[in-house]
Amino acid sequence: MERLPPNQRWAEELPVLHIDTVPPFDGVNWDLTVTGLVERPLKLTYGELLALPKVGATMDFHCVTGVSVQDCLWEGVPFGTIVEMAGPKGGYATFQAATFYSTSLALEELEGALLAYRLDGGELPQRHGGPLRLIVPGKYAYKSVKWLARITFTKEKEPGYWESKGYSDAADPWG
Repeated sequence: MERLPPNQRWAEELPVLHIDTVPPFDGVNWDLTVTGLVERPLKLTYGELLALPKVGATMDFHCVTGVSVQDCLWEGVPFGTIVEMAGPKGGYATFQAATFYSTSLALEELEGALLAYRLDGGELPQRHGGPLRLIVPGKYAYKSVKWLARITFTKEKEPGYWESKGYSDAADPWG
């Protein structure tokens, strides 16, 4: 497979694009809520999230605007860790930002997904989704929710912000 998808161009930096204002973050009053069809609902503070086993993953980043960035080093908690902790009973996960933004994916689409709080060796900047951003390999970035605040496991897929406006639910940069 080609590394650069059709109609994309390489850029040196991640684009700063969002449809809402950057939500505030102080590290004290923040939490990640995991709910829905789960055996064990979770509410993790930022400190508790940082205490979970961390991994790093280097991958290319593809924005639907046509910009791609090579070799971004994302670090954080594997999505699989959250799956193990919560014990989902549904086949889908809806990811909600601290704003109105959301997207939904089937669990099998989330293999290798990461809840990232670091980028390229430093703290994930808020303009790029900090304190926590979902990173989904092989998908356009609109599936990688910035400012992640809630994960809800469901039986059926829920339309996200861009998907409800006609964007491809597959978010396949090569398709």
